[in-house]
Amino acid sequence: MNINGTLPLTSPAPIASPTLAGSIMGAGSSSFGDYVKTAVETLDRTQKNAEFEIGKTVTGESQDLHRTIAALQTADLSFQLALQVRNKFINAFEEVMRMQV
Repeated sequence: MNINGTLPLTSPAPIASPTLAGSIMGAGSSSFGDYVKTAVETLDRTQKNAEFEIGKTVTGESQDLHRTIAALQTADLSFQLALQVRNKFINAFEEVMRMQV
């Protein structure tokens, strides 16, 4: 089977806002509180970026609907991830509290 006419695969373009994991790992902080603070700040930036993109689309400043949808999906996934991490921490804390010493 000959498939010479195909285009090479390229990786997708990065989204303007940093990811949660990349921001946490590159922070260089050593305490757990710093990690949490960085994660919450990154989540907040992602949410604000999505709101900004929505505002630009609604006012007609931007005709790029794909960028707006990508910002919304990024914000939604970041929030869902943060929510699941929070739930895991709560479950772990409850498990530790149930332990008998």
